[in-house]
Amino acid sequence: MPGHMLYGYNENERNSEISLFETNIRFMGSLLACYALTGDVMFRDKAAQLGERMLPAFQTETGIPHSLINLHTGASKNYGWASSGCSILSEIGTMHLEFTYLSDITNNPVFKSKVENVRKVLKSLDKPKGLYPNYIHPRTGKWGQHHMSLGGLGDSFYEYLLKAWIQSGKEDVEAREMYDDAITAITQHMIKTSPGKLVYVSDLKYDRLEHKMGHLACFAGGMFALGAKTLENELSEKYMNIAAGLTNTCHESYDRSATKLGPEAFHFIEGNEARSLKNGEKYYILRPETFESYFVMWRLTKDPKYREWGWEAVQALEKHCRVPGGFTGLNNVYLVDSAKDDVQQSYFFAETLKYLYLLFSDDDLISLDDWVFNSEAHVLPIKGSPLYRPAPSL
Repeated sequence: MPGHMLYGYNENERNSEISLFETNIRFMGSLLACYALTGDVMFRDKAAQLGERMLPAFQTETGIPHSLINLHTGASKNYGWASSGCSILSEIGTMHLEFTYLSDITNNPVFKSKVENVRKVLKSLDKPKGLYPNYIHPRTGKWGQHHMSLGGLGDSFYEYLLKAWIQSGKEDVEAREMYDDAITAITQHMIKTSPGKLVYVSDLKYDRLEHKMGHLACFAGGMFALGAKTLENELSEKYMNIAAGLTNTCHESYDRSATKLGPEAFHFIEGNEARSLKNGEKYYILRPETFESYFVMWRLTKDPKYREWGWEAVQALEKHCRVPGGFTGLNNVYLVDSAKDDVQQSYFFAETLKYLYLLFSDDDLISLDDWVFNSEAHVLPIKGSPLYRPAPSL
């Protein structure tokens, strides 16, 4: 029996493990965005087929999904390195937008029920200092290592709490409340200001701050701003200041390199701030997070510096990363003649170039009043928009 064709390969014959998270944000997200933008039911139907194949990953004692799934057999498991086989916060928390929308356009509640259960489990747990650790065991529902981060392993969980509320037409009050509570704790325990007056968000391992920020956390400036502007209250000004500070710090990490491109991670030690200290942190792999914050900050504040910073980045990419076959990452942003990694990341098109293009576009092109961006910058409509295209009620 022939299998369904998805993206040019036969999924029934692809007998290997893939990331549930990456499959969701890249493949599911792009199929759903194409459906919203075109109304072509082929994209909706392919998304539903893919969603059905992803469901076995949720078959755990708690309903917390595994990280890896074999679409051929349905077998799933976690990475061995993830705190003794735990699931990862940013992965399990970064499916809500896609699965909720998939249920709404197919009239199949199973997808939404899976991600709502994940949220229910997370909400029920005690949070150390009000914070969410990056690891949770899918069998016991207990936290793994108490490592908290707005960078890798944590980042998009918080982004999706805020955007789930926005996507719902601000009806999903629970998501907004969980976001606000988390941001309060992050602001209290993880947002710091360096001796040189740079605002940064530090990882917290148990009770120890690392005073280091990863490039992946540079999306947070845009997130803080979006949260402040979509529900204005007595904290909005404070959060907008944090948003501006974080975005400025990420720009400084670019500006303090020889190539004017930012490193993978940078530290905050007096006299050497917003710079990498280790060779393994000095690379740039065409990441988009800083430009995402430039885009959101421009749309929400109209401060021209964000376009100026974006244009600096465009010129740096053109000068240092363009090669005859496309664009490549750099091994060391502090060397003008850095060796190149010879890899053109797929997110360079989905995110990096998209955010830079939209930074210089009119506000009505993918308006923030009508769309949310998933974690791979695929656009999903806000409920109530004509392009939301919900299925007729049964």
